[in-house]
Amino acid sequence: MNEPLYTIEILRLAAAIPHHRPLDDPHGRAELRSPTCGSKVEVSVRLDGDGRVTAIGQQVQACAFGQASAALMSQHVIGREPAEVEAALAAFAAWLDGVRTDPGDWPGLEVLAPARSRRGRHGAMLLPFRALLAAIEQALGRRAK
Repeated sequence: MNEPLYTIEILRLAAAIPHHRPLDDPHGRAELRSPTCGSKVEVSVRLDGDGRVTAIGQQVQACAFGQASAALMSQHVIGREPAEVEAALAAFAAWLDGVRTDPGDWPGLEVLAPARSRRGRHGAMLLPFRALLAAIEQALGRRAK
């Protein structure tokens, strides 16, 4: 029997996205849209002196998979440095593409396994991590000036 596409766990995550408001006075902000499905994610961050994420806010307009991915991203981002986010995005993308057998070290991403065969959903699932990385890069760029 085939596994259902929308599991209870995916739907629970999608319905309970933490940090679901933009930050006041963020260090960096990014808004990205998926060209394949139209999902939109806006992420705002604050960083400490070492570039680690200390606060995050987000607004998510996406399918249940994109929302679940945003929930998992934001549940585990506090204290992360840019290199960890880059590695997580690369591993997650490789797993979705079938290049890896696991989604990497970011907790919980394996729950999104039912959508691996749905290439049209990959963009929505990667979007929160891409927006996070873009917001971090903007924050770091502002510091360099």
